[in-house]
Amino acid sequence: MSTVKRTLRDVGALGAAMVAVGASFGAIAIAYGLPPWTPIAMSTVVFAGGSQFLAAGLIAAGNPIAAVLAGLLLNARHLPFGLAVASTIGGSWRHRLIGSHIMTDEAVAFALAETDPAQRRRIYWLVGTTLFVTWNIGTVLGVLLGGATGDPDALGLDAAFPAALIALILPSLRDRPTRLVALAGAATAVALTPVLPAGLPVLCALLGLLVLLAPSRFLNPRVAPAEETRC
Repeated sequence: MSTVKRTLRDVGALGAAMVAVGASFGAIAIAYGLPPWTPIAMSTVVFAGGSQFLAAGLIAAGNPIAAVLAGLLLNARHLPFGLAVASTIGGSWRHRLIGSHIMTDEAVAFALAETDPAQRRRIYWLVGTTLFVTWNIGTVLGVLLGGATGDPDALGLDAAFPAALIALILPSLRDRPTRLVALAGAATAVALTPVLPAGLPVLCALLGLLVLLAPSRFLNPRVAPAEETRC
């Protein structure tokens, strides 16, 4: 299979997945009691994937400030992403404005995998545009589905929200330090939920990053013995 066909196949698979996840977001937002226009506007204007799931839950809980702060923290990774693909997006203000809006982890990853500058730019715009369109299509479908169910809680959509977030972060949990940080952050949030207002436990989950201050032998037990042997 040629590189072009393989790329198109992968982008198509990503687009199909985005429709499903976007539909989940739209349905969950309706289940939380948000107006139908809210998830659609978020998907169009914000287009932030996992941050939208988090924001919908926090807004429904009555803490929009925490929703904004959590969204900013989750998407802070776009700053280095923007530097990495700045030349790929294009030099005009229009290209930079639209290109930065459709920036996703997948678009950056696919683009940086290409060595040819022209091909890299085509891939970036193809992936970014495809995911933006499919995510918004999915959101609209989810809003229509959520509005037609009558009682969304009866379908278990309250459980779909955390399940969707878990699915989004699973690929990032392959290495031990990341898993430990995630577990520590989750434990912190759960422990503080009964005593803090809605939204704050999620922000306090950032305390899980303190795990990275632990000795390297604890974070990477397989590496430590080899290092001691060399000494």
